[in-house]
Amino acid sequence: MKSIKRDQLFVASCLALLVTSLSFGIRAGILDRLGVQFHLNTSELATIAGTAFWGFPLAIVIGGVLVDVIGMKRFLTFAFFLHLLGIVLTIFATGYWTLFLSTLFIGLANGSVEAACNPLVTSLYPDNKTTKLNHFHLWFPGGIVIGTLIVFILDKINLSGTINMWQVEVGIMLIPTFIYGYLFYKLDLPVTERVASGVSTSEMYRSMLNPLFIFMIICMFGTAITELFTNQWTDVLFKTVTNNALLILTFVAGVQMLGRAFAGPIVHRLSTQGVLLASAILSALGIYLLIHLHGAGVFAGAIIFGLGVAFFWPCMLGFVSETMPKTGAVGLNLMGGAGMFAVSVYMFFMGGFYDRLILGKLPQGSTLDAYRSAPAGTEMANAYVDARTKAGPEVLNATLLIPVLLIVAFIGLNIYMQKRKSKRLVVSMQN
Repeated sequence: MKSIKRDQLFVASCLALLVTSLSFGIRAGILDRLGVQFHLNTSELATIAGTAFWGFPLAIVIGGVLVDVIGMKRFLTFAFFLHLLGIVLTIFATGYWTLFLSTLFIGLANGSVEAACNPLVTSLYPDNKTTKLNHFHLWFPGGIVIGTLIVFILDKINLSGTINMWQVEVGIMLIPTFIYGYLFYKLDLPVTERVASGVSTSEMYRSMLNPLFIFMIICMFGTAITELFTNQWTDVLFKTVTNNALLILTFVAGVQMLGRAFAGPIVHRLSTQGVLLASAILSALGIYLLIHLHGAGVFAGAIIFGLGVAFFWPCMLGFVSETMPKTGAVGLNLMGGAGMFAVSVYMFFMGGFYDRLILGKLPQGSTLDAYRSAPAGTEMANAYVDARTKAGPEVLNATLLIPVLLIVAFIGLNIYMQKRKSKRLVVSMQN
């Protein structure tokens, strides 16, 4: 392990995740403009955005197996070239299919980064997994903050609209991409924790039949949808509610970043499962406030929601890695893949649901593209804005059910873990 430079590898991992999160933040900021420029309806936009979410689980599930076989270094090289291809193709996109393919490549790259870096972090810090996973994953909301601010600032600079500023915004992602690619190229990487500990492949797969692991996979569906669907669609859902809709996402991501930075003492005080329960409660409250507050008050809901989703992803992974370590890299990556797959499916259906809601509030026989492309200030444009304003809260109201169900699930998890702890204590005292 002398040749393993732990801190440099952690920095490289964070930069790779930064590219992943920049793709989310920047795409969230330009999604509406892509729809206007390429005449795409909300359902088509949802399919494009959702492509990243099913490209992600495809890569992460396959990667869960391959990182043990070919090593994390080769897999991260694969991620680098996919990021490079996806970013360049996005910049030179000409319509639906080029946007679809470029987003797929970026999704595959993002999944490859998670597939290699999650087990890399647990291998580098075996005695402090959940805290370091939180520190690693703070760069996901951190990148969203950076990405949304890039979009916000450059759009303000380009008020005249003389250039397609979204192409410049996407191109900025090339900078951290080249840096993380170089760092992983020159550094030596360890084997995964499962390989190092000598756990056999068959034992790893048997451990994934544990009912607790299956329960956590199901819960991952809900935690991922609660966090990522709401974040990705912030600009679309709130653009008609406030002039600074994208800053809502920045607020949420900023709170997430701070929460993960100080996760250590919180996790040690409440336990990982206790943090998950608190997160579900705050997430439900945050979405409720986002639905019912207006104007500047929406930002108060964003802060509560940000606190709620701050710990979901890293604590779900940390719980599995610490409670069921024999599941190894495949277990971690199945969790991440399950979450992203759930988001992709949910986003696909909710995109169509949102379109139907808007159409239901427009005159009979209307077409979305005609109203969407209507010049600002016209009767058609005003009717479209009004329809979107009314439809957005209905989408969030449907999503609110998910964190409510998670509250029930995590109450059960806390009761189960407390009983298991008490049983082990009794056995220890008897021995």
